[in-house]
Amino acid sequence: MSANPDLHSSSWPQPLAALELIKPITWFPPMWAFLCGVVSSGGALSGQIGLILLGLVLAGPIVCGMSQAANDWCDRHVDKINEPHRPIPSGRIPGMWGAWIAIAMSVLALAVGWQLGPWGFGATVFGVLAAWAYSAEPVRLKRSGWWGPGLVALCYEGLPWFTGAAVLSAGAPSLQVVIIAALYALGAHGIMTLNDFKALEGDRQLGINSLPVALGPERAARLACWMMIVPQMAVIALLTLWGQPIFAVAILAAVIGQLMAMRVLLKDPKAKAPWYNGTGVSLYVGGMMIAAFGLRGLEALV
Repeated sequence: MSANPDLHSSSWPQPLAALELIKPITWFPPMWAFLCGVVSSGGALSGQIGLILLGLVLAGPIVCGMSQAANDWCDRHVDKINEPHRPIPSGRIPGMWGAWIAIAMSVLALAVGWQLGPWGFGATVFGVLAAWAYSAEPVRLKRSGWWGPGLVALCYEGLPWFTGAAVLSAGAPSLQVVIIAALYALGAHGIMTLNDFKALEGDRQLGINSLPVALGPERAARLACWMMIVPQMAVIALLTLWGQPIFAVAILAAVIGQLMAMRVLLKDPKAKAPWYNGTGVSLYVGGMMIAAFGLRGLEALV
């Protein structure tokens, strides 16, 4: 007899629970980064709206949604501790449905990515593999406080930015676009570290070595702040060097706002991390679009 008979349940998942499983609130970052890539490419938007919309759906609801389903399935034991109300541990997604949804969405992602040409398809393959490598055994990169957040940051910010630029320009993005996308992906490591605070207790009990677990909340929060600020300062320097000082100054203003928010965060990192995600992170992603328009202006000068 199975030790976990719930896995063999034949009942259907609740529709709202299935939507909750793929977490629509998480779709914004990769969709925003894809738009940043589109803008930064310098390509004409007219006649490309259908392609752009397809890329947005791929980046957000499909690939990001798939990654959330895969993560919830692989984390169902952790969620019994951290978030027992989640769809899988609560039983609203019964049996193996969590795994089936994640697998079906992986196949859908590859099918849609194929429509975006070789660069779009290649990025989709990487994103799907990364999602499973992050969550699933035996790789399960989320056990590492360095590799896990780094991979998520790359797939949330750098990869969709690169994809948006590549799809619109029908080729490899310029070196300047790749550098700026990589810097914002690097900075997003700090955002992902702050996101790990919500699972601190469950991660500690189950041996997931997130940075808040390994370093403690205070040291992890300070490191996250440095990880966010330093790449943005590099973006400011590069845009200035490339002849886009107005955009550099606008990003500097966003950084100053983040520094003010960080002062509040560091007083009580565990309690204030969710607050910072709604304030400082908003300034961070706003700076991304400013940088994208700076790159678009740069492309126009070439």
